Amino acid sequence: MELTSVSVKGVSPWNEDAIIRNEDLRLLGVIDGATSLVPYKGPGGESGGYLAAQLVARTCNEATAAEGNSDLLMSLLSRANTALRAAMVDAGISPEKKEAVWNACAALVRVQPKWIDFAQLGDCMLAVYYTDGTIRIVTNDQLAHVDDRTKAVWAQGVAEGLTTREALWEYSKPVIIAGREVANTLGGYGVINGDPTFGDYAEFGRISRTNVKSLLLFTDGLYIPKPPGEPDKDSAVEIASLVREMGLPRYIEWLTELEESDPDCTRFPRVKKSDDKTALWIDL
Repeated sequence: MELTSVSVKGVSPWNEDAIIRNEDLRLLGVIDGATSLVPYKGPGGESGGYLAAQLVARTCNEATAAEGNSDLLMSLLSRANTALRAAMVDAGISPEKKEAVWNACAALVRVQPKWIDFAQLGDCMLAVYYTDGTIRIVTNDQLAHVDDRTKAVWAQGVAEGLTTREALWEYSKPVIIAGREVANTLGGYGVINGDPTFGDYAEFGRISRTNVKSLLLFTDGLYIPKPPGEPDKDSAVEIASLVREMGLPRYIEWLTELEESDPDCTRFPRVKKSDDKTALWIDL
């Protein structure tokens, strides 16, 4: 098994993505933290999204072979979720206030001799490449419908004459707040945020290793900016194809160049010019 990893900070002060790379357990994954909408800084100036991502990654990276049970992935995510809730309480944050809590999306795999276990929350994604050249997107982007609503309002702001990212953020903030409110609900999406019910909204399972050549795990920072009205929902196949064609480093360079061409996010509606970009390519 050969691994290629990339993690590049976007425009925010902290890289809120993290990588899980526990080779003893053949446990691999990507984590995407999200900063709370209520401002927070840790003792070292850390954002809540950074702290959440690091906590989840640390929980998984420190797991040992003694914990190698059949439901290991969800067990570790549950442990991380409980620890995250405790950390927020210690920081004086109410876990029930969704605007204030720290969040983390995740996509994990455990590569076994005959199968691959996976678990996913939010918009971190898993793509599988087969020996016949086909690509299978195993996970569902649970946040796509929420992001589409935000982008539609953002585009409306552009149409009304707003020209800076700061102005567009303020214009779109009510719908962004509404998006946080549906975390871990049937009408929303699953996310690690200290909510004890988070596991009810996670996706997890097992796929066969038969004819599997490689895997790609990636955070939503790898999504390609799209014009108004064009959804991200089916972008994962396009991303997976381009990564296979270009390789991870070149794909990241190409995507960053595209984002730089639209610094105020007016041509391609999105909440920041460049998000953190993290991915793992696993060659089996």
